[in-house]
Amino acid sequence: MMRKGVLLCLMLVAIGVCGTLQAQLLKEMRNYLKDSTSNASETPSFQTDSDSLAFVTMQLQLQEARLNEANLRMQLEDLKLQQVSGDSLKRLKQKARIDSLRSVTTGVPVVVDEDTLFYLYAKNGGFSALQRAEMEAHSIDQLGRRMKLQPDSLYLENSESGTDLMYGNKVITTITDQDAMWTGSSRQELAELHRKVVTEKLAKMKREHSLWQWGKRLFYFLLVIVGQYLLFHLTNWVYRKAKVRIEKLKDTKLKPFQIQNYELLDTQRQVHIIIFFANVVRWIVMGLQLLITVPLLFSIFPKTKKFAFEILSYIWEPVKSIALDVVHYIPNLFTICIIWIAVRYLVKLVRYLATEIQAERLKIGSFYADWAIPTYHIVRFLLYAFMIAMIYPYLPGAKSGVFQGISVFIGLIVSLGSSTVIGNIIAGLVITYMRSFNVGDRIKLNDTTGNVIEKTPLVIRVRTPKNEIVTIPNSFMMSSQTVNYSNSARTYGLIIHSEVTIGYDAPWREVHQLLVDAALNTPGVQDDPRPFVLETSLSDFYPVYQINAYIKEADKMPRILSYLHQNIQDRFNEAGIEILSPHYRANRNGDETTIPKDDLHAKYPQYDVASRKSGMVDKEVEETKGENAAASQESPRE
Repeated sequence: MMRKGVLLCLMLVAIGVCGTLQAQLLKEMRNYLKDSTSNASETPSFQTDSDSLAFVTMQLQLQEARLNEANLRMQLEDLKLQQVSGDSLKRLKQKARIDSLRSVTTGVPVVVDEDTLFYLYAKNGGFSALQRAEMEAHSIDQLGRRMKLQPDSLYLENSESGTDLMYGNKVITTITDQDAMWTGSSRQELAELHRKVVTEKLAKMKREHSLWQWGKRLFYFLLVIVGQYLLFHLTNWVYRKAKVRIEKLKDTKLKPFQIQNYELLDTQRQVHIIIFFANVVRWIVMGLQLLITVPLLFSIFPKTKKFAFEILSYIWEPVKSIALDVVHYIPNLFTICIIWIAVRYLVKLVRYLATEIQAERLKIGSFYADWAIPTYHIVRFLLYAFMIAMIYPYLPGAKSGVFQGISVFIGLIVSLGSSTVIGNIIAGLVITYMRSFNVGDRIKLNDTTGNVIEKTPLVIRVRTPKNEIVTIPNSFMMSSQTVNYSNSARTYGLIIHSEVTIGYDAPWREVHQLLVDAALNTPGVQDDPRPFVLETSLSDFYPVYQINAYIKEADKMPRILSYLHQNIQDRFNEAGIEILSPHYRANRNGDETTIPKDDLHAKYPQYDVASRKSGMVDKEVEETKGENAAASQESPRE
């Protein structure tokens, strides 16, 4: 920079000196002309002839022409000096601007066969640096593919606008002054460097595209194909040999796989499974062979070499990404395992407490034993839901928008389509803690009567006496009336009843006794508390007697009622008392009465009101009770 400034100052001084010399020369020429004129006027008269005057005139014209020529040359030199000084100032400004842009501007590489030769920074003519790089790379690539290429034939041709790198009549690249400024060297030095680089590249391309190289590539290609064919053949041969060995294992080393008494896998199925996995291994090995062979084939030829790396990247990048993700995910995996183990043992603790409460070894006030297992299921569900909430941030892709969108979509579908399901689940929880019934209880729900065989969070299933399975949603049970026969039978004894209609001519005390005897002789009826009779109505034609008896087995209620009805018929037939069902019409004498002819008060004193109030019991009543009890013991029980 300093050197160029000194040169500029010297040029300005030279311009000034030239101007001074020009002025002095003009002054001397004028003085010379004046002296010549004065000397001519003083010559003798004989020199004033016409020839002398003509000669002098010509000399003066010649001198004036020389003086004008000298003036024009001086003006031309002035113009050249001014142009040189202007170009120098312009170059200094360009250099300063390039120096300021060099740190932030990256050059455009000229790439041939994935080899960067040099960089371009400035535009030339109407072409940008990028367009120049593409055109020069294309020219070098086309030139390098010539069979009769002579790389040493490159030469440089200089002009005012730049230096061209030529091969024959073809311009390969042009180096301008701006290109030299960007590299910090002269244009000639940069051109020589480019010629050297391009010559080496063309020599290398000539070697790569020679017939000998193409022959070797074709040989390598065929060698890889044959090798892959032999590998396939070897793999299939190993698979066939292994298959024969596996089939022989059926009769030698393989044994049936059993769980308790169930044969899960016999030897033939085990052979099929092992052969299947052997076949899978075979295809995996053949696939790995192809993954190695195909990129190797593409890498043999220069034009397809980039496809080999692309194919390898297609395989390697996913494998690498998955492997790195797995390695990076290991800390999160440990966290998930710790959370899962903690929740698992907490669930085991809750289950242990539930079983202890159910077995009534552990008692908690106001907490029933039959609540233990349902409560355990609820707590287990909440614990697992809490575990999922804690594990969710550690799952792979939990923070991605797609994963979150899918989660929201699934939640929306579940919330919109499971309102009835959620209602049934909540109703099932309420029914459980209401303790309306348990599995095995005989219940009546509207028109359905049967035993509860299953309770689920959504429905209950009831088996009717006719072995019909009725499925009832829990939400329906919440809005219906439920009758539990078994709960009362276990606690107090369930009262079954049946009604008969007897004429007014039959003594009511005898009817009561017959009904009680029939109940006591019925299998399943309890002796204590004792059966009793209620007279529910005194109709126009007959009174209505209702026999009530206690039973403990509610699920056998239809059979017990059947036995009771059979015994009632037997007792009344033996006593000669007619059961007035169905109705019939009979004419009788109006003078007769329906009052019993024999007073049975003495025979059945236990029905006397005064005796019942005083607590007296007749001996005959005790004997009758003993006989009935003995008869009930002799009768077959279900």
